[in-house]
Amino acid sequence: MAITVHPEAKALIFDLDGTLSDSLPVHLKTWEIIGDKFGFKFDHQILFEMTGRPTIEFARRVVDQYGLNETPENIVKMKQQLFWDHASLLKPHKPVVDLVLVNHGKIPMSIGTGASRKSTEVQLESLGINNYFNVIVTADDVTRHKPQPETFLKCAEMMGVKAQECQVFEDGVLGMEAAETAGMIVTDVRPYTY
Repeated sequence: MAITVHPEAKALIFDLDGTLSDSLPVHLKTWEIIGDKFGFKFDHQILFEMTGRPTIEFARRVVDQYGLNETPENIVKMKQQLFWDHASLLKPHKPVVDLVLVNHGKIPMSIGTGASRKSTEVQLESLGINNYFNVIVTADDVTRHKPQPETFLKCAEMMGVKAQECQVFEDGVLGMEAAETAGMIVTDVRPYTY
């Protein structure tokens, strides 16, 4: 069973982490390195609960949960640098990336991600798909992150397509909630990527 474009979709919006990029193993590895540095064992459940949220929110949770004597902002800097340093380990989620390759030039496509601009660029470059998207909206470009619909609504606006004519490809519950709130066609990619 292949992942498909909905017949009513006039534009496609892709989440990045866990949707296009099989980044979970790299995120886990980098959080575990931080845990080793600060003397705690990172709880993998945090990633599943918070997928789609910006790194600063993860960092606040980690600082609170493990009682770290460090600012969330410094944790974010460490985490991001570790992630960029390990970007070569990233792999594509082939069924989703194949959809991008097949539809490139046929329908407007954008990225709507909770990752920072630099992390987005590093991942797209590492996956070799940095030139396939008309619009890229990152955590740096919005003030109200997923599950709020701002990220996806901004993608639609910048592509010049009505929200209800956009199909969103997501792996995160918060992202799917954001797409539903925006009135978009939602495709859960998890059955195709796990």
